[in-house]
Amino acid sequence: MMPTADSLGIEPMCRLAAVSRAGFYRFLQPRYPGEEDMEVRNAIQQIVLEHRRRYGYRRVAVELRRRGMAVNHKRVLRLMREDNLLGIEPRAFAITTQSDHDAEVYPNLARRMKLTAINQLWVADITYIRLRQEFVYLAVVLDVFSRKVVGWALDRTLTTRLPLLALERAITLRQPAPGLVHHSDRGVQYASGQYTQMLEIHGILPSMSRPGNPYDNAFCESFIKTLKREQIYANKYQYIDELNAHLEEFIEQYYNRLRLHSALGYKTPEEFEAAQAPQTASARPSVSFPRHGEIYRSWTRRRDRPRKGNGEPVSPGSPTPSIDESPVGYSLTGWSPPEPVSASPTADQSAGDQTK
Repeated sequence: MMPTADSLGIEPMCRLAAVSRAGFYRFLQPRYPGEEDMEVRNAIQQIVLEHRRRYGYRRVAVELRRRGMAVNHKRVLRLMREDNLLGIEPRAFAITTQSDHDAEVYPNLARRMKLTAINQLWVADITYIRLRQEFVYLAVVLDVFSRKVVGWALDRTLTTRLPLLALERAITLRQPAPGLVHHSDRGVQYASGQYTQMLEIHGILPSMSRPGNPYDNAFCESFIKTLKREQIYANKYQYIDELNAHLEEFIEQYYNRLRLHSALGYKTPEEFEAAQAPQTASARPSVSFPRHGEIYRSWTRRRDRPRKGNGEPVSPGSPTPSIDESPVGYSLTGWSPPEPVSASPTADQSAGDQTK
């Protein structure tokens, strides 16, 4: 007589069917395989629409996690690709810098700064925007510490008036203390007497990029890339007034207040500034130099060596770095290493040189 289902238990039947007992019970539970997937898709579409297709899949994944949905970024990429919701691809830039001029240029002070608060380093740049029948130009000023756009201006010409309006707007908004570094390219607008005079009036130190090196101004270039990809190329503008209104909405309402910035730990610029400790009057940036620690240790060893009667240190077996390698005289914090004794001749040495 063959055994029936009533005479067998659950475990023997699972063995006969070659399935696990846990798998059998999971099979009995009602399943809705597409319900959770539809919730994720719906949330992704809401985020993409809220940000007007400016967010890529990584920012969408971070925003989903902020809303309490544990979703892997690879899954977000797959769903956005299937629903045709990927961000708009960037386009190439045009050069707007005219650096062939006779105006004074300034050294690069921003290259080695380590920022600790806002209003320590601003970067500025100019880009073009194409309308239906003309080109217009946008000048921006950005605080590097928080990546916040603190000043901008739109005009039909590339005269000094354009970046000057953006600078005045930034100064009015932030009221920076003297000692702020303003970094730009070597364009004739930023090197003009009118622009540098405005910097001098407010105690702002000018700084300029090295020739042919776009990486010195990468923070501003990154913002311009974001602006063009997420706002300019996503719309078609005919008139400058229409563009100006949309730029104000994008910069003031969206970029500074709502857009998550990967370099800020996926915070908005205003959130990042609010999360920092209150700025004090003594907050100053620091400056780093290549081999600074090695050179300083060399000076310390040379200063502590036993000296001859004429004040010269006893030479060790290996040569010491020359004084030209030191960063003396190039510091934004007002500090410079002490001058070694051997850097200046003694009276006996000067007398000996004169008799030669």
